[in-house]
Amino acid sequence: MTNNVNEKVVIICAPSGSGKTSIVKYLLDSGLPLALSVSATSRTKRAQETDGKDYYFISADEFRKRVANGEFLEWQEVYAGQYYGTLLSELTRIWEAGNAVIFDVDVLGGLNIKKHFGDNALSIFVKPPTLECLRQRLLGRGTETEETLKKRLDKSEYELSFENKFDKVVLNDTLSVAQKEAYNLIAGFLKQ
Repeated sequence: MTNNVNEKVVIICAPSGSGKTSIVKYLLDSGLPLALSVSATSRTKRAQETDGKDYYFISADEFRKRVANGEFLEWQEVYAGQYYGTLLSELTRIWEAGNAVIFDVDVLGGLNIKKHFGDNALSIFVKPPTLECLRQRLLGRGTETEETLKKRLDKSEYELSFENKFDKVVLNDTLSVAQKEAYNLIAGFLKQ
């Protein structure tokens, strides 16, 4: 690529269980000059997760302290007492390595990032075929209780109402097709 990717960001958003993380992993392995912005969260680390790779896991108190210090590009209280956000230090880390930033964030965080970067951002909404399909995908993870499943599905229905606020919508009915579509959209954006 001959362009300057240092000013560009790609935002991938979707309801939980839509395949967003699988698409992002594909894009990161595709050879495009992208690096993932690792989000910070105050939620509990899951067994298979690594601090600094999957998320920066910090306490809610530390999160609020960093917000007060102006260390976040954006942040949200996604669930009561559970914060997620993007540290400004992540942008510096990625751009200094010569890559564009790719964000794997919730819908509201993605819209805030798009607002901040304007035309230097490509926002993509990954949409599941149906809510029932999304429910089955979440159940298939084996990590949801009945309570967390209901909470995620309620939030997903709300998030789906924002799809028209994104630059592009990718329907994830077949993962390989959705991955290629996202790749083509991003490759075109980075060449601009």
